[in-house]
Amino acid sequence: MSERLQVGLVGAGHFGRYHALKLAGAARAKLVGLYDANPERAKEVAWEAGCKVLGLDELLSQSQAVVIAAPAEYHFDLASKALRLGKHVLVEKPIAATLDQASALSALARAQGVVLQVGHLERFSAAHGAVSKRMGKPLYIEAVRIAPFKVRGTDVSVILDLMIHDLDLILALTDSDVVSVDAVGAPVASEHDDIANARIRFANGAVATITASRISLKTERKMRIFSQTGYLTVDFSARKLTLVGRGIGNKLPGFEEFGMEQAGWQDHDALAAEHEAFFASVLDGAPVMVDAEAGRRALAAALMVSQSIAQSRAMAEAAGLIPQPG
Repeated sequence: MSERLQVGLVGAGHFGRYHALKLAGAARAKLVGLYDANPERAKEVAWEAGCKVLGLDELLSQSQAVVIAAPAEYHFDLASKALRLGKHVLVEKPIAATLDQASALSALARAQGVVLQVGHLERFSAAHGAVSKRMGKPLYIEAVRIAPFKVRGTDVSVILDLMIHDLDLILALTDSDVVSVDAVGAPVASEHDDIANARIRFANGAVATITASRISLKTERKMRIFSQTGYLTVDFSARKLTLVGRGIGNKLPGFEEFGMEQAGWQDHDALAAEHEAFFASVLDGAPVMVDAEAGRRALAAALMVSQSIAQSRAMAEAAGLIPQPG
């Protein structure tokens, strides 16, 4: 395989544009072209990225790998088509719309002997690295991710739009299967749930509470993690974390065994890091950092949250707490 990976982009929407510009400047890849169902949008982004607009079949024929940044409902069809042609694939989250589709993509990638990476961007962030290296297995996690309303992303629920980021991070931190979910949520400004809260229990006994909203007045991203050895609080927006634990930092009055340590991190380009990891897996045979199985686990947890919300809504409607549709 040539030193520079020949990469095509499928989908030139809001986030697809970022992929295009990042691929255009990559040292280990060449953006051979892009495809989008909207010809005008494709032309606009291609001009910015300095690449060609190609038809889907032509793009696939000229590429060794593709980045799929189309709406989630098209992920399976596009990814399976590329995989069957022996192309390496980086597909945006969620990996697919259903678990059966996710399993089929995973099996197809294995059968074809190609890389399938899922775009859970937070795994490549400096924040994730700072948190994971300072915390052991958690007993309890509390995560909040809220933001003002934007039309972008409302083709799916807030669970698949925002909460899935925290679900993926928490699954990586706990490294345990989900055994139960109790959730509530509601559509407010779109057809899908715009706010959601979920309490998740894992097979190892850990518990996580996650709140996600895309109709808030401010942006806030925080996480609190409790373990047997300490407590970690993280403010992702301020890029600060505080760790309380045994034998660290400044001693806490009245708790001689415990100390407090504060730290921050320098943000790096997470999208560029995600691309570099993909290139390394394809060109060097490096392990896939977020593989199809990780993507499927995050999707499974998100679907469990959505199912629990539907059950909670049915109970509220039956009790008259909220009006029944129609």
